[in-house]
Amino acid sequence: MTESKNSFNLMKFLTRYAMVIALVVVFVLFAVLTDGKTVQPQNMSNLLLQQGYVLVLACGMLLCILTGGNIDLSVGSVICLVGGIAAVMVTNMHMPAIPVILLCLVIGLVVGVWQGYWIGYVRIPPFITTLGGMFIFRGLGRMVLDSKTVAIQDPTFLNIFTAYIKIPGLDEGKIKFSPIIVGVVVAIWVLFSTAKSRRDRAKKGYRQNSALADFTKSGIIAALILWYCWMLSQYRGISVMLVWVVAICLIYNFITAKTAFGRYFYAVGGNEKATKLSGINTDKIYFMAYANMGLLAGLCGLLVTARLGSVDGNAGTSYEMDAIGSCFIGGASAYGGSGTVGGVVIGALLLGVINMGMSIMGLPDAWKYVIKGGVLLIAVIFDVVTSRKSGAK
Repeated sequence: MTESKNSFNLMKFLTRYAMVIALVVVFVLFAVLTDGKTVQPQNMSNLLLQQGYVLVLACGMLLCILTGGNIDLSVGSVICLVGGIAAVMVTNMHMPAIPVILLCLVIGLVVGVWQGYWIGYVRIPPFITTLGGMFIFRGLGRMVLDSKTVAIQDPTFLNIFTAYIKIPGLDEGKIKFSPIIVGVVVAIWVLFSTAKSRRDRAKKGYRQNSALADFTKSGIIAALILWYCWMLSQYRGISVMLVWVVAICLIYNFITAKTAFGRYFYAVGGNEKATKLSGINTDKIYFMAYANMGLLAGLCGLLVTARLGSVDGNAGTSYEMDAIGSCFIGGASAYGGSGTVGGVVIGALLLGVINMGMSIMGLPDAWKYVIKGGVLLIAVIFDVVTSRKSGAK
């Protein structure tokens, strides 16, 4: 017997949404264990802000992983270098904030181009290239900082990344109304997009899920957006850093899901030889992945420096591991060729909830490493096992 296209397959559902289910379970678990402290407005607002650097880095790391499970180990060191340059220029050299920001983004891009050249065109293994970069850029960062901690208090620099949006007449009381308005608009857009997508697929005769399944999923997403915006409205509203993070995620989701250029990364990871024979310049794809990673690492250097208000020689330490972990936990294949920005967001939020929940409970940092490592290992094992099963069918 053949399975109906609209029939419900429990195992397929659990496999497809395993990390989403895990996120919900972990979130509810910590909400119970902390007596609801994790769902307080301030903690909900800080969750995405604290994970902002992870989300930005993970969007770039996803492109590297798509090319065949490759990673960039140098991004934490690039954050230290770029953050150090920004702090020294603004604080010690009294340079204007905006030119410094632009220069730092260019420096991040140059670092990415440097590594992308060796990886894409000379074909030095990414692990070796970025491992060398991890040491080189960390050393350069400490040289720039002269092994000191440099604070940054320039209001223009800080406001570009850390200010909260306040609209006169809407955000002056205890309840900030601009997040509510944004939440309603986005929720309506999610439902409208689902309806439009179903209509377009029906016109083209494409197979699709039942209307109940699609609109239930969209309804849940819309409800979560409204709830989160309500939480923001009870604290300080929408942060500029949140705008940066959401914009980056949306841009890279569009690139990977809607453009031919984005599909090239999947093609290279799926079968590089076949991709090359089809006329695609695979060297350029590797180059672009790591050049892009350098640019995003430079942006993260600015975000982290602004959020912390200072930078030292240890800035960015292990950030690359959080970004890599978010990608793999979010469903990116260890072999390359599969993964989505949406999955990356789920992975980063799962790590963020674990960090926040254990911090509120007062657990030692050692447990954070143990649990995060365990979650990462389980996610990769799950990916490998399900890949083998699907390949055997």
